[in-house]
Amino acid sequence: MSDATAVPSGEAGTLHPPAISLREAWPWTLFGGALLLLTYLVGFGEGAALHEWVHDGRHLLGFPCH
Repeated sequence: MSDATAVPSGEAGTLHPPAISLREAWPWTLFGGALLLLTYLVGFGEGAALHEWVHDGRHLLGFPCH
């Protein structure tokens, strides 16, 4: 169970989502960007050396490569 409770503010019955500061959001943004870059490099990057390095991983993830 969660100890968090929602407290209406403003009009009665209106709930607002909690504010997320940039300090809390930037690690997740960085992680998401790194994940997208890795997906691109493994799945769609066609450099010869990179292709050979991630060849089996591409098949494991279902990316066709030849």
